[in-house]
Amino acid sequence: MGDAAGKSSPLQESASHSEAATTEAMGIAVYTPMGAESAYDDILPGDFSLLPQRGIGFGERLYFAAEDLFRCGFDSVCLIDSDSPTVPAKHFSRAIELLKTQGDCIVLGPSNDGGYYLIGLKKPHRELFEEIDWSTERVFDQTMRRARGMGLEVKLLPRGYDVDDAASLQRLRDELLGRNARHNVALNTRKFLASLIARKKL
Repeated sequence: MGDAAGKSSPLQESASHSEAATTEAMGIAVYTPMGAESAYDDILPGDFSLLPQRGIGFGERLYFAAEDLFRCGFDSVCLIDSDSPTVPAKHFSRAIELLKTQGDCIVLGPSNDGGYYLIGLKKPHRELFEEIDWSTERVFDQTMRRARGMGLEVKLLPRGYDVDDAASLQRLRDELLGRNARHNVALNTRKFLASLIARKKL
């Protein structure tokens, strides 16, 4: 049936546009709570679908998102975070190409903080999301070890970064609004950030 890109905000919207515009993937945003669908009207592209989030802990929610997408009939699934707006669109395209190769494997896009901004799957392997120290610098390494222990080949994308603290926000500001800013990246996030800075006089 093809590939699904599930996303778990202006940051989210910017990454969505980049990825959906350059691949054959179908974009699906995983959201909560039920009944909040209208909140995404101005954030996601019009061709994105919405999928209600299930589960309690972070790992369980990721697993259920993958499981639900595979149940929809997709051949492969990429779960992408919502706070890495400057990841180049070509990395998402590369993930999809890697998932088309023969044999079971996973694709990981490592983040500077020790986590990952993308995990690509051909099957909903629950073990990849169990007993992981989520929101720590150990997530990527633990996931790598788990995958290899399961006999899964791990294919890596270039490193990215999450915007989740003051230092990474400053990096985002420099990257999008600084003297050497790349003006074709994360356009909606750039607008939102410029407006926030002007409003708050940061």
